[in-house]
Amino acid sequence: MPELPEVETVRRGLTKLVEGSTIKSVDVLYPKMVNLPPKDFENALKGKKIDRIDRRGKYLLIRLSDHLTIVSHLRMEGKYDVELDGAPLDKHTHVVFHLTDGRELRYNDTRKFGRMNLVDTGTEMSVAGLKTIGPEPTEQALTLDYMTAIFKKSRKVIKPFLLDQSNIAGLGNIYADEVLWLSKINPKQPVNSLKPAQIKRLRKNIITEIQMAIDGHGTTVHSYSTAYGEAGNFQNHLNVYGKQGEPCPRCGTKIVKIKLAQRGTHYCPKCQPLRGEKHE
Repeated sequence: MPELPEVETVRRGLTKLVEGSTIKSVDVLYPKMVNLPPKDFENALKGKKIDRIDRRGKYLLIRLSDHLTIVSHLRMEGKYDVELDGAPLDKHTHVVFHLTDGRELRYNDTRKFGRMNLVDTGTEMSVAGLKTIGPEPTEQALTLDYMTAIFKKSRKVIKPFLLDQSNIAGLGNIYADEVLWLSKINPKQPVNSLKPAQIKRLRKNIITEIQMAIDGHGTTVHSYSTAYGEAGNFQNHLNVYGKQGEPCPRCGTKIVKIKLAQRGTHYCPKCQPLRGEKHE
């Protein structure tokens, strides 16, 4: 699933490719992809200009003229690309935005999980998922006071807690594993048992790792690609995710993979001991 760095990379690519373009017409090829009847969605977008593209967490916010916004969530396999008008359609292309300059902005999704909600600009935070979204993982938004407060109140274990977008926006399975390894925190550690120094270190690693992944144009593990159709390169800098059985870069112990909250979870049993227990 594209996480914050991948969605931000897509946003930057789309900004360069289609910002300022005008939509001539739209073809919705998979009706469940949009929140309106397909004809209503198509008619509402005719003649609209793409003013800019924003992001909140893992959501793209495509700002259009006449105070409209498309809230786009890529889910597991969603991606955008730009082709010349009339180029052969991929079998997984589900929405086509025909632009007046002879190009097409296409949304492709092999699993058809992605969704687009057309809403009035200013009401996008009422869309499910955005209603309760937590702060962005930046120095300004993700304050130590905030993290200390929410960690103190939760009895959850840390890995699923980090995946909950209402706590911190944008973290998914890959980066949760990575920041826990960087912070030497076991993924099964109860949130309210973390010491202040651990929370401080975790906050720093979340902010730094997400920015580094953005700078690396995201992580390609399965099918993610940028708006230019290129793979990211941050997968070359992963320490534990997908590395089960390989030596820990820090201590040489074999990386372990377990299932936690239905998600594959990678960690080093020596570097990330569960406090209160012997090394696993």
